[in-house]
Amino acid sequence: MDKYILALDLGTTAIKVAIVDMNGKLIATSTQEYKLLTPDTLSVELPVETYWDAFKSGINEALSKSGVSGTNLACLGISAQGETLIVIDESGKPLRNAIVWMDNRAQKEADELSEKFPQDTVYKITGQVSIVPTWPASKLLWIKKNEPEVFKNIHKALLIEDYFIYRLTGKFACEGSLICSTVYWDINTKKWWPEMLAYLGISENQLPDIYEPGDIVADIKADISKELGVSEKMTICTGALDQAAGTIGVGNIAPGLFSENTGAALAICATVNNSFMDPAFQMPCHYHGIKDLYMAHTFTTGGMALKWFRDAFCDLEILLSSRTGIESYDLMNEEVKLVPAGSDGLVMLPHLQGAMAPEANPKAKGVYFGITMKHTKAHFIRAVMESVGFIVMRNIEAIESMGIPVKEIRVLGGGSKSDVWNQIKADITGRVIWTTDNSDAACLGAAIISGVSCGLFSNVKDAVSKMVNLKQKFEPIAENHKVYKKLFEQYKQLYNDLCPLFEASE
Repeated sequence: MDKYILALDLGTTAIKVAIVDMNGKLIATSTQEYKLLTPDTLSVELPVETYWDAFKSGINEALSKSGVSGTNLACLGISAQGETLIVIDESGKPLRNAIVWMDNRAQKEADELSEKFPQDTVYKITGQVSIVPTWPASKLLWIKKNEPEVFKNIHKALLIEDYFIYRLTGKFACEGSLICSTVYWDINTKKWWPEMLAYLGISENQLPDIYEPGDIVADIKADISKELGVSEKMTICTGALDQAAGTIGVGNIAPGLFSENTGAALAICATVNNSFMDPAFQMPCHYHGIKDLYMAHTFTTGGMALKWFRDAFCDLEILLSSRTGIESYDLMNEEVKLVPAGSDGLVMLPHLQGAMAPEANPKAKGVYFGITMKHTKAHFIRAVMESVGFIVMRNIEAIESMGIPVKEIRVLGGGSKSDVWNQIKADITGRVIWTTDNSDAACLGAAIISGVSCGLFSNVKDAVSKMVNLKQKFEPIAENHKVYKKLFEQYKQLYNDLCPLFEASE
């Protein structure tokens, strides 16, 4: 009997369910979208049952598309968004809506925690360079101060992966890659941070048991297997943070490899053997989706800058797309190919919502510099793409300054579909860039973690060799790299020189 893996990616605005074979092929996928609740400018929530309903619908559709029997699904792999908090009572019922990771209402609580726990202490213990309102510690303190009845009745405080494991098995389990940004888990001891829990007023008994990523928790509950139409023998194991799963899904499982995910934001991950501290406090340390590995991992400005430019200035491309069926971004790519490397001296700072890693300057602004009569719209588009490449290079600089090598880059996300953008990044960084033939690295990474856990593969390296297939190689062009090396220095100087103006601006 053929065996398959059920992969689940618990995303921010949608759940993706995939059925994956032993060669890493996604036999069928289903994406179930949901609309987040935003009652005010800072709050982002979702009824918890919405996630479960989307999961059930996704399984039904994926099984129907694939023709695979639910009894052939050997195990379930989970890739999950970080920081989304779910609190339940003793009966397992959610006490309120899930507070989604991007919710920013807990700024006062984050400031209070930052005052109580110095930055160097937080970094040393948790791997996080600062306490922000999106971290679950801030969210729990907000509930304590603003919803005391809810706080009083918390039986378990869970992240979204923990909640799904509970619904599937009846057991409370979590793992390091997801909980390291709670700011109440000690990345060194792999235990809960007692001082932070005491300040929050949460006990260890109110938190799930700590497992490693990919540890078997239990077989699926019999009643849930019937509800979902899958085998009663399906193995449920812990999964990983979505970015950690995506890192595994492109084969970034050893030091020297670096992966970047260009979506609306740009997520970067470099695999390292040991936990670290950045003396400049620029680079967070995260636990990997593989036991005893770690990641230099952070977010920064990405494809949102290109989307902004398209929406604001590319009406023609959008119109042509509607009439021809060709993606507007593909039309923009063709325009960019006509412009030389370096955009004839046009440089962009893409800080439309402040500068994120490694600058971490919320007051920074977007800038175009060096505009002349020879510059066309195509130059401006290419300058956006180059600016994102410069951000990748800035993060590589920050990582390598800590002695972490970056020898090769694996790309994923929507930006990886653009050959011209991949070549720009290769030319700027001077590194080989690889794409893979899987359209959903997070689902594949989740499947790899789960497949190893239930014995379908001997180890992660074995699973990656069988399931991750490199697709296209982009080698840096020496002449372009020479141009970009000079332009990159101008990019950094431009940012530094404008910082006083950023500081003075509203």
